Order: sequence, then structure tokens, then C-alpha cells
Amino acid sequence: MINEIRQELRNLADENYAQFNQKLCPDTQRKMLGVRVPQLRKLAQKIAKQDNWNEFLKQADGTGFEEVLLQGLVIAYRKLEIDEKLEYVKWFVPQIDSWAICDTFCPTLKIKPQDLPKVWDFLEPYLQSNQEFEVRFAVIMMLDYYITEEYVDRVLERLDRVKHEGYYVKMAVAWCLAEIGIKFNEKAMNYLKGQNHLDKFTFNKALQKMRESYRIDKEQKEILKAMKRK
Repeated sequence: MINEIRQELRNLADENYAQFNQKLCPDTQRKMLGVRVPQLRKLAQKIAKQDNWNEFLKQADGTGFEEVLLQGLVIAYRKLEIDEKLEYVKWFVPQIDSWAICDTFCPTLKIKPQDLPKVWDFLEPYLQSNQEFEVRFAVIMMLDYYITEEYVDRVLERLDRVKHEGYYVKMAVAWCLAEIGIKFNEKAMNYLKGQNHLDKFTFNKALQKMRESYRIDKEQKEILKAMKRK
């Protein structure tokens, strides 16, 4: 199975796109073939429908960027009960070594509303991890699924306790805060103006991302500009 899939990936490869994508993802050391995400999604959906779908997960060795992303997409697309799904997610997360793999995988999981409490508990250990992309995974999951009326206060409280110094963690936290600022502006502003524990970089990035949004009006953008930490 793995040989057939690798041949399909090679057939879809684009060297120029690989060079372009490598510049966007300097964090990964994996070799890139240059397969575009829509093509990977189509292939993943085909694999996920097969009875022996998980043979691909067992056979892949994790050396190629697209092969790893494809593994994550196959897990995401395969119809499974949440407990079994999370077991595969747990297996996959340590392989994430790029913002691109992380940020493509998370929204593809399509967590159902009734499964959100269980997934929230599942994410907690990752928020405490010393591995940069494990923490980013958890933060991006909160961004994708938990910026809701029910969870937003818990998200703010939990983001305030993220302590990892990795660049990709801080950027994820800032992005998440900016989205809260757009969807739940009053809550975000109260948090940002209050006694939060954000470092200067993350705080200022959150302000910047809010100011860059067309959903924030000009008047508030001036307020955000004045809040920047020196």
C-alpha cells in the first residue's frame, strides 16, 4: 500500500512549489515533494474510505512532509467514534513539526459539538507540554473549535497560563486572542487591559492581528495601537 501511495505523491509533485513551500515552512526538516493541499485532501479522502486505511499509518516512516500531512488528513477524514479518533490523534501529534501540518490537520478533524468536552480534557496535557508543536496543536484546536459563547472564558483563562517560549506557540496564542477579539470583543478587551500574564511579544502580536482585521473598526484600531507595550 505504501509504495502505491508514494508513487501517487511523486506523480503529484511540483519541484517549484516544493521550493516555495519550503521557504514558508523553515521549521520542518522533512523533504518536500511539492504536493498541494487540495490534492493531498483528495488522496486522503480516498484512503480513509478503504477498509485497510490504517495500514498506511503503520507503513509510513514519517520522513516526507507530504506523507506525514497525508497521515494526519487520513485520520481526520476517517469516520470513527471519538475515543478511537483521539487515540489516532494522540499517535499523530508527536509527528507534527510544522505550523503548516498543525494548522491543516486541526480544522480537518471536524469535532462534533457533543464531543467538545471530551476533546477539551484531551488537550490539557498538550498545553503543558515542553514540545513547541504539541502546545501549538492544542492552541490551534482551541482556536478552531472553542471560541464560542460556552467556552470563550475558559479559553482566555487557559491561554493566560501557556508558558512555552517557542515562536510558533506565541504566534498561535496571539492569533487565538485576536480571533476572540473579533468575535467576543468586550471579553478580549477586558482581558488585554487587565492583569494578564502575556509576554510583550505575544501581547503586541495579538493587538497587531486584531488591527489587521477588517472586522475591527477604525476607532478601536487606534485604541489597540495605543495599548502596544514598549
